[in-house]
Amino acid sequence: MSELTAIGIYINFWWPEIPLWASSLFFFLMINALNLGSVKLFGEAEFWFSIIKVIAIISMILFGTYLLVSGTGGDSATVSNLWNNQGFMPKGLLNDTGSGFQGLLAAMALIMFSFGGLELIGITAAEAENPEKNIPKATNQVIYRILIFYVGALVILFSLSPWETITVETSPFVTVFKNIEGLEVNLFGSVVSFSNIIANALNVIVLTAALSVYNSSVYSNSRMLYGLAAQGNAPAFLNKLSKNQVPVRAIMVSACFAAICIVINKLIPEEAFSILMYLVVSSLVINWMMISITHLKFKNAKIKAGEKTSFPSFLYPVSNYICMVFLLCILGIMWITGFKISVELIPIWLCLLYISYLVVKANKNKKQ
Repeated sequence: MSELTAIGIYINFWWPEIPLWASSLFFFLMINALNLGSVKLFGEAEFWFSIIKVIAIISMILFGTYLLVSGTGGDSATVSNLWNNQGFMPKGLLNDTGSGFQGLLAAMALIMFSFGGLELIGITAAEAENPEKNIPKATNQVIYRILIFYVGALVILFSLSPWETITVETSPFVTVFKNIEGLEVNLFGSVVSFSNIIANALNVIVLTAALSVYNSSVYSNSRMLYGLAAQGNAPAFLNKLSKNQVPVRAIMVSACFAAICIVINKLIPEEAFSILMYLVVSSLVINWMMISITHLKFKNAKIKAGEKTSFPSFLYPVSNYICMVFLLCILGIMWITGFKISVELIPIWLCLLYISYLVVKANKNKKQ
């Protein structure tokens, strides 16, 4: 749901007069319509979204490198921006300013929010071609893609412009290239700032990235609901496919919950993104904790049965416990840095899940 709010923010870069809820509603309808059509439509849309993202980020890194090497990025463009202005971590690890916490550890909740969704790779196994080969390959490539597309892009961004110039008002990619002065081109007889062209192009990219994330979320949510229904762990009416083999009812139920985002953007647009981020972070902690615990039980069962998995986990079982300790540390950091709402929401989430479990169990017992 937070992606819909981000989409509205990116649209406001061009048309600030359009309310967040209006642009969120438009793309909400568009993406759900694509997913209702067929899996092929989803795949085609996601293919182009991904191609645009990858090409754009690589182009941005190469162009940013050119600006740094050629000296045409402006007076403030220098690699020393990475360690100047109070060092590599100017806010320290964790610093209480009186009005709030700053520093690397204080940003961990936001970082976790940004990386949420990596677990979706496993969900695609049911419909992936040759999952035994492609899912492990995709999983192993995640670390390299993070280094290139996240770390590489950030190195270029902060080299081109000091960290103090980046604000929360818009995408940092757009801000950095918009602030670069002196680059002009003659377009149809008019002098146009090349930095503005790049900024507009990058805003298209981040908009595409947000659409891609929401598109994937609609796909994964509907498949999870359909899969749970097929197992008897969700209402039976969700266990139905259209003639195009699309879980239409599951998509519609997922869309009803996502529509809450539109209402929030309508009622409190200034706080919409923060509220939705709190919801996402709390659910991510539950997801990864459950994944770690479930994987431990899964591996123990396989070992007792004398079976070996074809794609063993790295450093099992130590990596599972490291993950769970890390998540508990994240909860502690969130509690002291102003994310108490996310921590307080976790027991509520767990109670809802437990109640759902009891209802499902009772229904299964009745059928037996």
